[in-house]
Amino acid sequence: MVVTARALWRIWEQGRERTMILSSPFLVSFFLLVSVPVLFVLAPRILPPKTLPRIPDRDEVDDLALFRRATLASAEGGGLRPRAASPPKIAFMFLTNSDLSFAALWEQFFRGHERLFNVYIHADPSARLLLPPTPSFRGRFIPAKATQRGSPTLISAARRLLAGALIDDPANAFFALISQHCIPLHSFRFTYQAILSAPDASKPTHPEGALRRRRRSFIEILAGEPALWDRYVARGDNAMLPEVPFDRFRVGSQFFILARRHAVAIVRDRRLWKKFKMPCLKSREDSCYPEEHYFPTLLEMQDPEGCSRYTLTRVNWTDSVGGHPHTYRPPEISGKLIKTLRKSNSTYSYLFARKFSPDCLRPLLDLSHSVIFRD
Repeated sequence: MVVTARALWRIWEQGRERTMILSSPFLVSFFLLVSVPVLFVLAPRILPPKTLPRIPDRDEVDDLALFRRATLASAEGGGLRPRAASPPKIAFMFLTNSDLSFAALWEQFFRGHERLFNVYIHADPSARLLLPPTPSFRGRFIPAKATQRGSPTLISAARRLLAGALIDDPANAFFALISQHCIPLHSFRFTYQAILSAPDASKPTHPEGALRRRRRSFIEILAGEPALWDRYVARGDNAMLPEVPFDRFRVGSQFFILARRHAVAIVRDRRLWKKFKMPCLKSREDSCYPEEHYFPTLLEMQDPEGCSRYTLTRVNWTDSVGGHPHTYRPPEISGKLIKTLRKSNSTYSYLFARKFSPDCLRPLLDLSHSVIFRD
C-alpha cells in the first residue's frame, strides 16, 4: 500500500513538472525560434507575391551568351564586316504573340527588293500560328522565349531580335521593330529612301573639328510626361538608383528604327539592364511598361544627339482602353485614313501604323496598289 502511494505521488510530481515546463517562457521562446525559418519557407507559398513574375534565370543565361556573340560579331576590327558590294539593308523585326495576319500585305511591300532587307520573327512559344507564312517570312523565326505584357520579357524579346539580326547579316544597317498589328503606309522604295537618306548625326572625332558621319535612329524619347514618376517607382521607390536617377528616366514608343551602332549598344548593355529587368511591384502593376522606358532611357544616356527623338510608327491613343491604343476595324479602312495616318509633325512622314484588327487584311489589300504603295 505504501509503494502504491509513493508511485502515485511520483506520477503526480512528474505531471506537475511537465505542466510547468510547457507553460515556461523558455518553451515559448523555443517554439518561436523554430517557427521563424518555417515561416520563411512556407510564406511565399501561402501569401500572394508582392511582385510580377521575374525573367527565368535560364532565359537570362541563354540571352547573355547570344548577346556576347552579337557584340563580338559587330566589334570594330573583329567579326564579319559588310562587303563593299552589299548595299545597306533594313532588318524588319516582327515581335508577335499571335498570327502574322498581315503577312500577305507585307509580302507585297517586300516584293522585288530582296537585296535590301531581311526579316526576323520572335513569336511567343505559346502562340499558335495558324496562317502559313509567305515567302519572306518562311524560315525567319529566331529562337524565342515567353513574353508577357507589362514585364521586361518584351525588352528581352526585342534584344534577341537585334542580336539575331546583328549576327545574321553584317549589311543590316537599320533595325525596325514591328508588331503583328502593324502595316506599312508607303511603298518599300519610299520607306528605304526615307530611312537611308535621313541626315546623319555628326560627331567631332578630334580637336581640329573633323566630323565622322553617323546614321541617326528614329526612336521616341520624351521627358516630363504625365505619370512618369509613377512609372519610375513601379519597382520600388529607390529601386532604379543609382544607375537611373529620375531626371534621366525617359519614355517613348515601344516601336523604333535603330541605326546599327545603337543596336550594338543595346545588346551590349549590362548596367541599365540589371535595373530594368527587375519585376514591378504587383501593387503598381498599372504603371509597369518597361519596354517603353528601357530603350529611350539607354539611348538618351549614351547618344542623345544620334536620335531623332520621335517614332515613325503612327499610333492612335485618342480612345485607348487598358493601355491599348485604338484598334482600327474594316469599316474604318479607306484611302483617306491611310493618307491621314501618314501625316506627322516632324519632317518625316509616318512609315508604319498600328493597331489593326486581323480582319482588316482584305480591305487593306484592296487599297495596296491604288493607295498604300502608290507614292
